[in-house]
Amino acid sequence: MSVFDLEKRKQTIKELENELSNPDIWLNPEKASELNKKLSDLKEEVEEFENLIFELEELEAMIELSEEEGSEELLSEIESISKSIEEKVEDIEVRNLLGGEYDSQDAIVTINAGAGGTDACDWVSMLARMYTKWANDHGYEVRITDYLFGDEAGYRNIEMLIRGKYAYGYLKAERGVHRLIRISPFDFSGRRHTSFASVDVIPAVSHKIEVEINPDDLKIETFRASGPGGQHVNVTDSAVRITHLPTGITATCQEERSQAKNKEMALLILKSKLHKYYEEQQKRKLEELRGEKKEIAWGSQIRTYTMHAYNLVKDHRTGVEDPKVGEVLEGKIDHFIKAFLKMEAMKGVSNAG
Repeated sequence: MSVFDLEKRKQTIKELENELSNPDIWLNPEKASELNKKLSDLKEEVEEFENLIFELEELEAMIELSEEEGSEELLSEIESISKSIEEKVEDIEVRNLLGGEYDSQDAIVTINAGAGGTDACDWVSMLARMYTKWANDHGYEVRITDYLFGDEAGYRNIEMLIRGKYAYGYLKAERGVHRLIRISPFDFSGRRHTSFASVDVIPAVSHKIEVEINPDDLKIETFRASGPGGQHVNVTDSAVRITHLPTGITATCQEERSQAKNKEMALLILKSKLHKYYEEQQKRKLEELRGEKKEIAWGSQIRTYTMHAYNLVKDHRTGVEDPKVGEVLEGKIDHFIKAFLKMEAMKGVSNAG
């Protein structure tokens, strides 16, 4: 964010505050809420940038003092603060790349098991945990809305709603096939197995985006939420599955105990899926938004996680590598995401040129 951008944002804040001070604006609560959120987001961005300027000024003063006193302790502190500032600047730079129409929205993440049998189902659960850890680290809310357990372990598929500003913008970088290579815990011979899972990410559309749904086109079913080995099974038919008959698109939610809440969440997810479907139909953005559909098997992976005979996570799109597989599976995936977003931004610049 340049100084010009900062001043421009401050001017926008004043304009929004003036608009919200008009009592008439509250006659339209939805619009008022939208403007209020925009105001809050802008104030947060400005405060972050001003704090960064203050930290830079403090760092400059410390450097001058260090040159005068020659203090080793100050040098160590300067190095630590410099690293922290660099990370914050990089975060701001990456966030500025998120200018897509839906980048600021929540994300719906769907993970499906591919080739690999039980190991693939277990791999789905590992990826779901990785994204949950990543979301928690960023202060995002995670809700598992639908799932189907594997026969022996893990999930055949799982769907999660991740709520937080720019959740979709960041997580769209994870869309594709993920490959795991390890000694299988399900193979008593101790052999190395390769398993695959696909990750799909779509934006959870906001309530202001209208998607017309004819109630007569919906088939609503209720059933009991499932559980592994009979554990944590809901004894009432609280889970809800909604099918949009003209398209065959379905949405399920079985997280809540309340059937009404599950229905509300399922409708939100269905609305998001239909919005994406109609957008792709009308604007032919399938390749741009979802990427090329590939078989969930060998040769189509975007990233490989190797745990035997060496440790390495490699992103095949950007070339970024990390030998700390354990940390990556604990949700430390920001460097992969940032590298992908920068690569896509460079592609955009090249295409524009």
